[in-house]
Amino acid sequence: MDGLERAAALLPPDMRPAALSAADAEEFRLRSGRRPAYLSGDAETELDGCRAVTPEDLDGVLERATRASVHSAQSSLKNGFVTVAGGVRLGVCGSVILSDGAPAGIRRLSGAAVRIPRQVGGCCDGTFPALTDGGFKNTLIISRPGGGKTTYLRELIRRLSDSGARVGLADERGEVAAVWNGVPQFDVGRRTDVMSDAPKAASAEMLLRSMNPQILAMDEITAPGDVEAVFDSVGCGVKLLATAHAGSWNEFCSRRLYRAIVTGRIFKRVVIIEANGGARSYSVEEKP
Repeated sequence: MDGLERAAALLPPDMRPAALSAADAEEFRLRSGRRPAYLSGDAETELDGCRAVTPEDLDGVLERATRASVHSAQSSLKNGFVTVAGGVRLGVCGSVILSDGAPAGIRRLSGAAVRIPRQVGGCCDGTFPALTDGGFKNTLIISRPGGGKTTYLRELIRRLSDSGARVGLADERGEVAAVWNGVPQFDVGRRTDVMSDAPKAASAEMLLRSMNPQILAMDEITAPGDVEAVFDSVGCGVKLLATAHAGSWNEFCSRRLYRAIVTGRIFKRVVIIEANGGARSYSVEEKP
């Protein structure tokens, strides 16, 4: 099955035909009491002819995603998502189960987002020469949410890995390599080692100790712990490849979370992804 078929298979059976007809869908969105919808770019559109989603529908989606083993997936669900065979990612929201004040799981679901996996070969071809000119340097990929950062990151990792670099991937949310039963569901290159389902700082430390990477890659710097992972990795002498949400370098610099990264001049190259009428463009900026 391709990514669309795998994602549609998680939905209630009567919604699947409409889901399969949404060829340009990037995500399916299910909210209790509302008709299901799909995302394409910035637009959210209801699926044709579908009834409203019920709480039982959401429970069924989770049951199918975890192969009727919801309890075993709680360690992942406490972060709000679970990765499914083929690279499909199911995000959920609902009533959070707390343990000692920290999230330990989710119950009584109120909504779900089924992200459709796609590997876009060649999307970094136009920028690859600039990113490797004089050797690979610490590189940051930025775009607005849903702008294609993870897709570009995955392809760049593959190109770097297949070109001879040892890449360690801290795949905290399982979105980049989508490892399932020990096997990456996406091609991330012949020389890439993946650490999944742990915070970036912990994964980075384990990769550095055990796998001797030349390049350390991570998706979405979104929390103080991720910034800590950036500094720890650079201090160990490896090259860094990461992504972050921002529409421009100036917007990235303006955010308090990233202030130390900016003042520390960590990243020497920045890839900016922009959406233009549904098409994506990629540019590289050199930083002093």
